[in-house]
Amino acid sequence: MPSPSSPSSSSPATAQPSAALLRQAVAHLAPVVPILTELGQLFAGAGHEIALVGGPVRDAFLGRTSPDLDFTTSAAPDQTQRLLAGWGDAHWDIGKEFGTIGARRGDVTVEVTTYRADAYDHQTRKPVVAFGDNLEDDLVRRDFTMNAMALRLPSLEFVDPYAGLADLARKVLRTPGSPEVSFADDPLRMMRAARFAAQLGAHLDPAVEQAMRERAKTLQIVSAERIRDEFSKLLLAPQPRAGLEILVETGLADQMLPELPALKLEVDEHHRHKDVYEHSLIVLEQAIALEGPADGPADSVPGPDLVLRLAALLHDIGKPATRKFEDGGGVSFHHHEVVGAKMAAKRLKALRYDKETVKAVARLVELHLRFHGYGEGQWTDSAVRRYITDAGPLLQRLHRLTRSDSTTRNRRKAERLSRTYDELEVRIVRLQEQEELGRVRPELDGNQISEVLGIKPGPLLGRAYKYLLSVRLDEGPIGEEAAKERLLQWWADQPESQTGSTQ
Repeated sequence: MPSPSSPSSSSPATAQPSAALLRQAVAHLAPVVPILTELGQLFAGAGHEIALVGGPVRDAFLGRTSPDLDFTTSAAPDQTQRLLAGWGDAHWDIGKEFGTIGARRGDVTVEVTTYRADAYDHQTRKPVVAFGDNLEDDLVRRDFTMNAMALRLPSLEFVDPYAGLADLARKVLRTPGSPEVSFADDPLRMMRAARFAAQLGAHLDPAVEQAMRERAKTLQIVSAERIRDEFSKLLLAPQPRAGLEILVETGLADQMLPELPALKLEVDEHHRHKDVYEHSLIVLEQAIALEGPADGPADSVPGPDLVLRLAALLHDIGKPATRKFEDGGGVSFHHHEVVGAKMAAKRLKALRYDKETVKAVARLVELHLRFHGYGEGQWTDSAVRRYITDAGPLLQRLHRLTRSDSTTRNRRKAERLSRTYDELEVRIVRLQEQEELGRVRPELDGNQISEVLGIKPGPLLGRAYKYLLSVRLDEGPIGEEAAKERLLQWWADQPESQTGSTQ
C-alpha cells in the first residue's frame, strides 16, 4: 500500500473537527454509546486497542444512523473471539480467515476485524491476508477517505489521518492512498464510488475518475454476485442517476451493463428520434417519484423498489437492436419491447439476480407499450381484463412504469396521455371490484372439467382449462351452467372427442 503521504491528489490539511461538531456526531451515536464504551473497556482491559471505524463514523457526522457497527482492533482473531464470546449473546467466526469476528447482544450486531494490511494477486481478487499493527495503516487500506475515519474506544478520540472529514464536507470521493493501487486491490471499489455518488451526492476527485477510466476493464475479475449487490445498492439510492452516469462515463458500464451505454444511439442529422439513454434516465427518475412511502401499503409500490427501478432503466434496451430508418423519414423500433424483455432477462441472469426478479423485470419490459394500444379508450372490457391478468401482481408497478415512460415536452400530449391512463385505471378498478380479477379463474375447475368431459388430467385437460379462461376474460362471469355448455361446444370441435382419446 502507498504511504500516508501519497494521497490520490493534493488533500486539505488534516484537522480535528470542532468540539461542537464532534459532540453532535457523538450525540447521534448516543443509542450505542453504552455498547461502544463497554467494548472499549473490554478490549482495553485485555491490553488491546479498538476503534469504531468506517460507515458508522461517517454517518454520525452526516446526522444519519448506520445499520452496522464495524470495529477494528489490534487483537488477533482468536483473542477477539474469546472476548466477544464472553460479551455477546451469540458470536460467529465465519469471517475469521480475514480477521473478522461477529457477535450479537440484544438487538445490536457488531463485527470486529483485526488491523489489516491486505494484498491481492490482482488476477482472481483473492486476498492475501496480512494483519497490521496500528490503526493508521489499517485506515489507509480503506476505499475512500470519508470511510477512513475512526473513533478510538473507550475515549471517543477522533482519528482522521487522511482528511476524510474535510472530504466529507466537500462531498468529494478521494482515496487515502493512490487510487490506482486502491482499485487494483479491489476493482469493485470503482463501482462503490458510483454508489456513493448516488447515495451521498458526492463527486469524484479527478485522480479517482482518471484511475477508474484506466482500470475499468479490471472489473471483469470481480464476481457477478458482488457486482450485482453493488449495482442494486446504487439503484436503490436516492439519486441513482448520478451513479449511473459515472458508470457510463468511466467505462464501467461497458463491463457489467453494456446495454446501458448502447442506448446512446447516434442521433441522425434530422433528429428523428430522442436520445434513448437520456430518456431512460428520465423515466427512472419519474418512476422513483411515483413510488410510495417505505411504510406504505403494497399497492402504493413502497420505495425504493428494485424491480420497478430495474424495469424503468431497462425498458428500452431493445431499441438499438430494432432501430430501422423508414423510407418516409421516420424511425421505427418494431417489437423492441419483446426483444428488450429477452435482453433484460439475459443480462439480469448474468448478474445472478434471483429468478423472481428476472421474471418480473422482463415481464414489465414486455408490457410497457401495451397501454399505447388503448388509443382514446376503445378497448373492450375483454381487453382491459387481459391487461389486468397479463400484469398480474405487477399491475401497480406497470401503472407507474407506463406513466413514467411519457417524457414528451409537448404539454398537451403529456396531459392527454395522463388523462387517458387515468381513465384506464378507473376502468381497471371498476372491473376488479365487479369481478375480482386479481383472482380470476375459469368458472369450472380442473375436477369439474374432467367430470364434464370424462377425461383424465393431462395436456388435453390443460387446453380445456385455457379455453374456459379465455371465455371468462372475454365475456366476464357467465355462470357454471353456461360454462358447461360452452365447454361441451368446444369439446365437440376437438379431434379427441371423435377418437375417444382422453389424453
